[in-house]
Amino acid sequence: MLDRIVLLESGVRIGAERMLRADEEYLQDHFPSFPVMPGVLMLESLFQAAMWLVRVTEDFQHSIVVLESARNVKYTGFVAPGQVLQVTGELTKLDDDSAMVKAKGAVEGNVVVSGRLHLVLSNLSDQDSDDKPQDLFTRKRMRQELEGLCALPLKTGGP
Repeated sequence: MLDRIVLLESGVRIGAERMLRADEEYLQDHFPSFPVMPGVLMLESLFQAAMWLVRVTEDFQHSIVVLESARNVKYTGFVAPGQVLQVTGELTKLDDDSAMVKAKGAVEGNVVVSGRLHLVLSNLSDQDSDDKPQDLFTRKRMRQELEGLCALPLKTGGP
């Protein structure tokens, strides 16, 4: 859901962008006479930015980062084709197996979605030590994906 990451301060904040393109298939149904990005996809953009902030902050220690809950989510506007959703997130808490991120999305400076995201962090090998190679592969793949999203080169540590 993110096109690029424009700001990434490990342990602090992230800034990312998502341009809504007119040819996105779901816009034909949502809504035909008033096409807008569905709220769940706006929330997904917030989650993805939060996920990258957590992954970089913890130097990719966990292969799995999932959204446990979204609290105080407020939708106050729409994202129409041709507009850019500017997503920001601030890390408010990070433990061994969870994180909290305060996130929002804005269009042309106007907030259209905001909320507090609770993320859960884990590894496949937490349940089965035979899955350690899969954890290593996933971490490596996530690093590669992040490099493709960053507007500027990003330096991170080991596997």
